[in-house]
Amino acid sequence: MSQDPFFVPVSGFELPRFAGVASFMRLPVVTPDHARFDQVQIGLVGAPWDGGTTNRPGPRHGPRALRDASTMIRAENGATGVRPFERVRCADLGDVGPNPADLMDSLIRMQTYYTRVREAGIVPLTAGGDHLCTLPILRALAKDRPLGMIHFDSHTDLFHSYFNGSMYTHGTPFRRAVEEGLLDPARVTMIGIRGSAYDREDRDFADAVGIRVIAIEEFHARGLADVMAEARTRAGQGETYISYDIDFIDPAFAPGTGTPEIGGPNSFQALQVVRELAGVRIVGADVVEVSPPFDLNGATAYLGATVMFELLCVMAESIRAES
Repeated sequence: MSQDPFFVPVSGFELPRFAGVASFMRLPVVTPDHARFDQVQIGLVGAPWDGGTTNRPGPRHGPRALRDASTMIRAENGATGVRPFERVRCADLGDVGPNPADLMDSLIRMQTYYTRVREAGIVPLTAGGDHLCTLPILRALAKDRPLGMIHFDSHTDLFHSYFNGSMYTHGTPFRRAVEEGLLDPARVTMIGIRGSAYDREDRDFADAVGIRVIAIEEFHARGLADVMAEARTRAGQGETYISYDIDFIDPAFAPGTGTPEIGGPNSFQALQVVRELAGVRIVGADVVEVSPPFDLNGATAYLGATVMFELLCVMAESIRAES
């Protein structure tokens, strides 16, 4: 299709990848006050906030690292042949401005920002930030009806609270989302869960409300394609959010994260699971918990940026199917 040249990324043949101001995938920056904001179909957003982190901080620096790494992304997906920038109008929407001194105010700021994105008809693809960032996004996107969710992670993030009743941490966003009616548990699948645990409170809650938790042992035993077929079936034809914690991937491939867990998928499988989302009706997605202070030579950031590109490709196909 013919694309508006304004929304086409800068080519590496026009300006070297190491030159220019970094934006997500070298796209134009179209902040909410820009005249062409309402013309964007998929908006890439930075959420530089890790106020919900309970152990090793650093994801607040994730969006900058992901932007820089994403300058390596080219126009076409070499595996699927999708050329997302020709199919939909994409732009870097800039960053949500958090309040690093006030967790609750940051949640309000993010919800307000994503409400504006939703009202403009833009499908958001977010670079976090810790996993608590997903809660205000869901509050904005699921205001009128609960969403399904396919969640890639090594943790469920379904705990009730931390540290004597703290209800808002990166380990609690999906418990809050279910309680607030933002997610339909029957359409939620969590994939890759593993690691040592304090107890089984999160798993018991999942069982009680009907969330499907697929532990990493089951993922490896059944195979990626079979697991993803189940996730697609559970999501059905309803609107679905995709949340991708970088610690879903084994830390041998993605060491730059705050809570790594051994035994996860390799980097190829990390991309394959996203390609298997084809056909899902995606209304938003995120890649969270990239923590540059713990990264090695930018490897995690580049893998995270590549996962974002794979998500962008399936989102572009989803939007084209809707039109």
